[in-house]
Amino acid sequence: QVQLVESGGGLVQPGGSLRLSCAASGFTFSSYRMSWYRQAPGKERELVAGITATGGSTNYADSVKGRFTISRDNAKNTVYLQMNSLKPEDTAVYYCNAWGVILPYVYWGQGTQVTVSS
Repeated sequence: QVQLVESGGGLVQPGGSLRLSCAASGFTFSSYRMSWYRQAPGKERELVAGITATGGSTNYADSVKGRFTISRDNAKNTVYLQMNSLKPEDTAVYYCNAWGVILPYVYWGQGTQVTVSS
């Protein structure tokens, strides 16, 4: 049974930090590119950050470059998103995504709410 379980969301003041985690199970984690997406109310889901299966390469949305860092631990089947200098416009539900490198499967987590507000 494939599972992606996000955690670490919550309410934070502008300028604060949060670290999201996504624990994967039920598939070969090291064969999947991992990404974080987010969806704000009334907006389309957008890519925030991605990392290759080996962790050797990352990419970021322009809006989060220099503030967010994606990383992964293949021994723990977990991907992380460190979010610093948070802004109110970062408020959204954040989703973990797995994209198969070898097999064409795509998996999604259930999402975790991040709210940036004073």
